[in-house]
Amino acid sequence: MQSDEDFLAYVHSLGKVEAVDGMPDEYRDLLIKQIHMHAVSEIMGAYPEREWVSRAPTIQRRLALNAKVQDEIGHGLMLLRLAEDLSRPYRRGREALLDDLLDGRVKFHNVFHLEAPTWADAGVIGFLVDGGAIITQAMLLNSSYAPYARMLKRIVAEESFHMQHGESVVLALASGTDAQREMLQAAIDRWWPAMMFFFGPREMGAASRRMLDFRIRTMTNEELRQKFINRYVPRIQALGLSIPDSALRKDAASGNWSYTDPDWDWFSHVVHHNAGPMSQARLELRRQAHRDEAWFRQAEQLAATFAPSRGA
Repeated sequence: MQSDEDFLAYVHSLGKVEAVDGMPDEYRDLLIKQIHMHAVSEIMGAYPEREWVSRAPTIQRRLALNAKVQDEIGHGLMLLRLAEDLSRPYRRGREALLDDLLDGRVKFHNVFHLEAPTWADAGVIGFLVDGGAIITQAMLLNSSYAPYARMLKRIVAEESFHMQHGESVVLALASGTDAQREMLQAAIDRWWPAMMFFFGPREMGAASRRMLDFRIRTMTNEELRQKFINRYVPRIQALGLSIPDSALRKDAASGNWSYTDPDWDWFSHVVHHNAGPMSQARLELRRQAHRDEAWFRQAEQLAATFAPSRGA
């Protein structure tokens, strides 16, 4: 097996790692951490919009939103398969990985702990949150772990449709009545600070810095956030809407934006302790779904137990 130094040199030379390849334990553990959180965030990300499927204003919007919710759950399950494959040396399957979510041992993205009180929030989630996710996931297309990068091609393509659905809702509201524009502006005011937190702190933690070393990820938190701001400030302003940040300024020399820091302590507390306004309610919905699906998982295990071996 190659040394850690040789492995680093390989990934720095843009080499790709396959599931069957040898890899340092640290690399495997960081991959599990990244993909596990990504998976459960996809699953929990379905719940804010699930609340609006039955309340969407038209049948077309209802069908589109329902399809989006199904996609998000599907993304989570695909990613859990990747995490499960990587976790085989630790004898941890999907059941254990999902239990980590239900028992609070793995965190999910800050935005999915928040309230979505109006139809405009459902649109803004697709417009801003899925837009932010595409920026992050497009960066991960260059990940050194080849199975993750390949899976993300499909996920990013589907997220692009989700973002377009959100953009369609936002455009419809922006060109609607005064009350609809006010509802949209209020939703943007709610979600913009959360999006500043979405990409993580300027000073990255040790695990995130090590992911850069291993080329699991290829951009810093701040690079991702600046890309998001560059993309969305002109889009929002073109709609005649305002961004709730008086400090938002672009430096002509560097091209970087100044912005008001979100409440880092509050958002961190929400994420690490499931203490947001909707955290426990959405986790309870996930627990209920897990209980309701127990019979299927048991049947699947029995079927696998009694299935004839390939060599039989």
